Amino acid sequence: MLRSYDHFPMTQPNPVPAFDLTKPHVQRPRLRAVRGFPAQVNGPDGNPATMLGLTDARQVSDKMVFTIPAAQLILPLMDGSRTLDEIVTQVGRGLALPTLQQLVAQLDDAGLIEGPVFDAILAKMRADFDAAPVLPPASTAQFAEALIQRKPDGSPDEEPPDDATLAKRLGEIFDAWIGEALKNATDPALSQLPKAVVVPHIDYPRGWINYASAYGRLRVADRPDRVIILGTNHFGQSTGVCGCDKGYQTILGVCPSDPTLIAAMRRRVGDKLFENRFDHEREHSIELQIPWIQHVFGKDEKGEFPMVFGALIHDPALKNGESYDNQGVDLQPFVDALKATIAELPGRTLVVSSADLSHVGPAFGDQQPLAGEEEPATAARNKVFQHDQEMLRLIADNKPWELVAAMAWQQNPTRWCSTGNLVATLLTVEPTEVKLLNYSAAMDEAGSTMVSSTAMIIQ
Repeated sequence: MLRSYDHFPMTQPNPVPAFDLTKPHVQRPRLRAVRGFPAQVNGPDGNPATMLGLTDARQVSDKMVFTIPAAQLILPLMDGSRTLDEIVTQVGRGLALPTLQQLVAQLDDAGLIEGPVFDAILAKMRADFDAAPVLPPASTAQFAEALIQRKPDGSPDEEPPDDATLAKRLGEIFDAWIGEALKNATDPALSQLPKAVVVPHIDYPRGWINYASAYGRLRVADRPDRVIILGTNHFGQSTGVCGCDKGYQTILGVCPSDPTLIAAMRRRVGDKLFENRFDHEREHSIELQIPWIQHVFGKDEKGEFPMVFGALIHDPALKNGESYDNQGVDLQPFVDALKATIAELPGRTLVVSSADLSHVGPAFGDQQPLAGEEEPATAARNKVFQHDQEMLRLIADNKPWELVAAMAWQQNPTRWCSTGNLVATLLTVEPTEVKLLNYSAAMDEAGSTMVSSTAMIIQ
């Protein structure tokens, strides 16, 4: 449960809410899916102390709870089947009932256990989602906030810049990254729009070279009438393909949804495709592509950016493309519907496969740190690179189902997170050529995390 991160903020826990004996759901607490991370807080004596931070793995609640690291022994017992007294007895080790009650009260206040507090948070999130025609910025807003702190020359801002200034800065950063990525390229521009591109969804500072390598080549290509972004469902509840019926907003403006495409997909696949649309609320794999699309293609004569349709694709290696519980949308019916829909729509369509590859290192559960030139670290890195290249060769050779079979047989040893949208892209556009533009891996200084990604053009 305990994760490692590159940086942990010095933070102070929120005031502890009171435990309410009258609430039935806190008597047998059922913990929701949470993510744990070590966090530095100011202890009672004013000195730094390491605590266990807990957040909502589904990202429905944005609250955090800070508790002692030993709580890792308590949390697995909160499955709704045990009373607090039974948990105290089972854990032992000096755990007192008032201490457990205090932890449960914190978890309840943050919406991290099932009950009325979480139900209210979930209901509000869903109501807000359905009430708006576009999704507001989330991951891209964090990058925009970083632009507020510094001018392009690195000096601090005297006053917060307005949106127009921020948009200008973002464009300048993208152009600089494109220039650097393509400065030695023999083919820095495509005159015709490809069928699809493969780009990362890792944060921009770590993945910029692959974003720029693909999007930079599209600056003079035909402008698409719509962009279909196939992403990865990192936090949501959908067990199959999950569609979105919203547009997307960034600091640059709005990419509206494509109502004709959405209606056609709903007709062919059914409402089930959009049943878990709320999974898109804070999903970064779609959103991070929007500013690049807006920057590269710009607005049309009506002053609008290209229309966008986003869908999150599950891992086909787990059940050969079927939904995990046989209740969601399977991969093949979605692909068949998408191909038929694209064929009947007027204008040009670009498909974007928003894909990160390997996720390795101690932060992801591996034992071997990856930094340094010692033989174990070097061998571990090279093993990841070799696996990535073998899987990328299957993509380049347009063998999507062989990729699925290889991942299933090997049990996805380096934790590729985007096999689904890569396979869906190949099956949808039926390419005649897949060109690898660049491959890279980003690692923190300690070697605790390494994430690889690629840039591809699919004709």
